[in-house]
Amino acid sequence: MVDNDGSGVWSRAANLEGLVDYQEDAVVSRTLIQRDTGTVTLFAFDEGQSLSEHTAPFDALVQVLDGEATITISGTEHRVTAGQAIIMPADEPHGLSAATSFKMLLTMIRS
Repeated sequence: MVDNDGSGVWSRAANLEGLVDYQEDAVVSRTLIQRDTGTVTLFAFDEGQSLSEHTAPFDALVQVLDGEATITISGTEHRVTAGQAIIMPADEPHGLSAATSFKMLLTMIRS
């Protein structure tokens, strides 16, 4: 996310939920920070949308901002709702499915 001056620095308070909108039958994402050391990305999933199982070489923190999802990590399902967070460990298979329309903030640390 870039301020009006193009500096690449975002330095104002914002309601995270309001920075990404739901779209019918879609997953919408918006990257807030993208660096070599990690990323912070907002997602909005319409009900029933999912991300298939995959692995990542880095830990990832999911913070649910709105709605409810099922996140599966190494075969174990975790139901997460607004206000909750879960860590998806590096190199562990994980995927998710939107039980309702939901929004999440994904923080991935690479170093």
